[in-house]
Amino acid sequence: MSDPRAATPGIAFALIVLGTILGLAGTDLVLPAVPSLPDTLGGTQAMAQLVLAAFVAGGCIGLLAFGELGARIDQRSLLVGSLVAYALVSLACMIAPSLPVLVGLRFVQGLAGSAAAVFAPGMIRAMFPEDKAVGALGFMASIESLIPALAPVLGVWLLMAFGWKSSFLALGGLSLAVAASVALLRHRMPPPPSTRAPGSYVRHLTNPVFLRYALSQAFTLGGLLIFVFGAPAMITKGMNGSLNDFIIMQVAGITFFIIGSNLAGKLTQRFGPETMILFGSILSACGLISVLAFALLGGTEPLVLAALFVPVNLGLGFRGPPGFFRAVIAARGDDARGSALVLVAILVTAAVGTALAAPVVTLGAAPLAAVAAAVSCASVLCLLALPKLEA
Repeated sequence: MSDPRAATPGIAFALIVLGTILGLAGTDLVLPAVPSLPDTLGGTQAMAQLVLAAFVAGGCIGLLAFGELGARIDQRSLLVGSLVAYALVSLACMIAPSLPVLVGLRFVQGLAGSAAAVFAPGMIRAMFPEDKAVGALGFMASIESLIPALAPVLGVWLLMAFGWKSSFLALGGLSLAVAASVALLRHRMPPPPSTRAPGSYVRHLTNPVFLRYALSQAFTLGGLLIFVFGAPAMITKGMNGSLNDFIIMQVAGITFFIIGSNLAGKLTQRFGPETMILFGSILSACGLISVLAFALLGGTEPLVLAALFVPVNLGLGFRGPPGFFRAVIAARGDDARGSALVLVAILVTAAVGTALAAPVVTLGAAPLAAVAAAVSCASVLCLLALPKLEA
C-alpha cells in the first residue's frame, strides 16, 4: 500500500509555506500603519515603534517555546493551535482600546505565530528525500524573501482603502483558513520527525557540529541583514542618494537571492552540501568586503553599490538551503529545537549587529560595511574551525 503522504506533498508543502509567510507578514503588513497609530489610539511615535519591536521580541520567545514543545508534542497539532491563536490575537488587535494594549497584544501575536517557522524545516525533511528537501527549502526561502518587498505594498493599499485594522483582519482571516486546511489534511501531512526526541537546548549549544551550521547560517544571513537594515539611512544621509537607490539595491539583491536559492538544490546534488555551504559563505563575505573596499576608495555611486551587493545575496542563496538543512540534521533527530536555535541565532545576530552599526550609519558605507563584513567573515571562520557532519 502506498504512503498516503506521497499523493499530496505539494499541498502539504504549500500549507507549511503559507503558515510561515503569515508569521513573517506580521511585521511587514502592519508596518505602513505604524506612523498613524498615535493619532488613532493615542500615545507617542516612540510607543508606536514598539508595535514592531514587541512582535519581534514575542517571536524570539515563541521560537524557543515551540522548539521545546515540538520535541514533545505532535507538531501538526501544535501548528494548528499556533495558527488559531495567531488568528485570534490578530483579530483582538483590531479592538485594542489604546496603544499600550496593542503593544502587549503584538507581543503575544509574535509568540503565537512562531510555530510554522520552527516546524517547517523538519517537516520538509520528512516530506522529501535530501536532494529534493534542499530544493524545497530553497524555493520556500525565495518566496519568503519577497515578503519584505510585497507585504508593505499590500499594507499601504489596505491602510488607504480600509484603515489600520484591515491588516490585522487579513492576518486573522488567512491564518484561520490555513489552520482549518491543516486540520482537515492532518492525516496527509508529514508526521512529526522528532516527537519526544531526547535532547535539550544545552546539548545543541555544546555540540560543535551543530554550532558549525547554526552559527555560519546566522552570521551569513546576519551580515546581510545588518547591511540592509542600515542601508536606507546610509544611502540617504551618508551617500547623498535617495530611497529609490535603496529600492534598486534591494530588488537586485532579492532577484539574485531567488536565483541562487532555487539553484541550490541542483548545485548541492552535483557538488555536495559542504562545498556549496563554504562557497556561498565565502562569496557573501567577499561581496561585503568589496563594498567596504569601494567605500574606503571613496566610491559613492549607488548603482555600483547595488552591483557589489549582488554576490552577498547570491552567496546566501547558494548556502542558505543546504546550510539550514545540515543544521537540522546535526540536531540528531531533535529537529524542532535545532530549527528554533538557528532562527533565534539569526535574529540575535541581526539585532546586535544593527545596534552596533546604528551610531555610524550616516557616516557613509564604510562603517556599516565593516560591521556587516566582520559578521559575514565569522561565518567562514566557523566553517573552517568547527567539525563537519560525518558522512
